[in-house]
Amino acid sequence: MQEAYPVFIKQYKKEYLVYVPDMGIYTEGKSIADAMAMARDAIGLKGIDLEDEKFMLPIPSDEKRARAKVLSDADDTFDYSDGYYTLVDVDFTEYRRKMDNRAVKKNCTIPYRLCMQAEKAGVNFSKLLQEALQQYLAKIRE
Repeated sequence: MQEAYPVFIKQYKKEYLVYVPDMGIYTEGKSIADAMAMARDAIGLKGIDLEDEKFMLPIPSDEKRARAKVLSDADDTFDYSDGYYTLVDVDFTEYRRKMDNRAVKKNCTIPYRLCMQAEKAGVNFSKLLQEALQQYLAKIRE
């Protein structure tokens, strides 16, 4: 499912601060393009978290409702309403696939002797661990 959410981006010093009113999330970037990429990532993460918790994704606001929300959320320290208004699209199905298949670094400890033997044999530790985990998980599901 793909949606486009309203986003407000405002420069503050050397950073571009981002507010996504429909999701109630904030992020930032080093440039406008980076801020938009960070907004897409934040929306994607929040969206799959909502789905995992069995909540509905918020319906994207039109510009008028988004601007009204930004004005009501403004405080004495920062107001996004005079920042850039844009839409950021996210394909939640694709985002979930990307997150589910990303590599995650895990540290493990093995005896030195075993490590030396495995390295000498040209063992790919990551591949071996993935295969062993797949076999183990298949076995415990039975």
